[in-house]
Amino acid sequence: MSRHYLDHASISPLRSEARMAMAEWDDLGVTADPGRVHTEGRMVRAILEDARDQVATLFGVRPRQVIFTSGGSEAVNAAIAGARPERDGPMALADVEHSSVRLASARAGEVVTIPVDSFGRITPEAVEATLERCEAEFGTTPAVLHCQWANHEVGTIQPVEAVVDLCAQRAVPVQVDATAAAGQIPLQLGTVGALGVEAVSVSAHRFGGPVGIGALIVGPGVRLDPFILGGEQERGRRAGLENIRAAVGFAAVATALSDAGRIADESATARTRTDALVAAALSVPGVVAFGDRDDCLPNLVCLGIDGVEAEPVLLGLDQAGIAAHSGSSCSSETLEPSPVLEAMGVDGERSLRLSVGWSSTDDDVAAFAGAFPGVVAGLRSLRA
Repeated sequence: MSRHYLDHASISPLRSEARMAMAEWDDLGVTADPGRVHTEGRMVRAILEDARDQVATLFGVRPRQVIFTSGGSEAVNAAIAGARPERDGPMALADVEHSSVRLASARAGEVVTIPVDSFGRITPEAVEATLERCEAEFGTTPAVLHCQWANHEVGTIQPVEAVVDLCAQRAVPVQVDATAAAGQIPLQLGTVGALGVEAVSVSAHRFGGPVGIGALIVGPGVRLDPFILGGEQERGRRAGLENIRAAVGFAAVATALSDAGRIADESATARTRTDALVAAALSVPGVVAFGDRDDCLPNLVCLGIDGVEAEPVLLGLDQAGIAAHSGSSCSSETLEPSPVLEAMGVDGERSLRLSVGWSSTDDDVAAFAGAFPGVVAGLRSLRA
């Protein structure tokens, strides 16, 4: 049986550009700490800084704004921990934020929740009301406000620039989790940074880069205390020997996606395929699509399925050769309702997330369209 991978929003296969670049690095055979002054160290330093420059180009920022991390979760935690010590006031965020944002913020201190609409969107009006509530209850504005670029479960794109502009009027710094959006839609963070974004988190494996590397992109002039201590790497902003091999792969993918029109072309193809997935799913009675299907990420869709829970649907699809994911936190470790869907006011236990990527094919879509109706019908008949 052939397999069909529809879980790119979790991790996308390594692109050939990254694979080739890392193979060249391996063949180079240089082992050295880029912080050393010997010839080998200077060689590795040059390669690392070239990688930083390529990542910066993709996101429209200066190289010195890019801090390499082990991934998006570390970047989020570093941003939150680095900002907290010097500020009073709670952190403001919506329950649709990724768990790394929600949990790290809760550990840092008081959290004020921003309500969302039925699409999972943070509206400027809700942000304004939250800022006023913070001033009334705490006597101060939030220490930090979090606004993801786009939702990782339903794909809804957030009004980041409007939120940043609103917060700038009250000198409230904004941190943005862009791990779901990076590589899927064009992100020129330099423009947004000029408005007052403090930090943006991205992760390479979400768009075909290697596992184990991401970046925290800080706004111009922003200083954050390091989250990981013990060395002066990354200009004293993140201790620990840098993952040079992964940085090389990250940079190769960043360069490929910096080509004019590359992301736009891939986005258009992804949208065609997710539209086809939605059409196939909605042909089954009792299935709905969550989130804003007009203003959304092109690569993913979240479905609600009446009458069956997430896990048996995933298992049924897997038996048909299709890898998918649930909007709920369904894995080998946990099975909990999705806080994102619950914040939207919909059933957080009966959902299916499908996501495509650079390696997806029309056959993947066709396989889902052929298998999904039978899987749902079979599960409903068992329940009856």
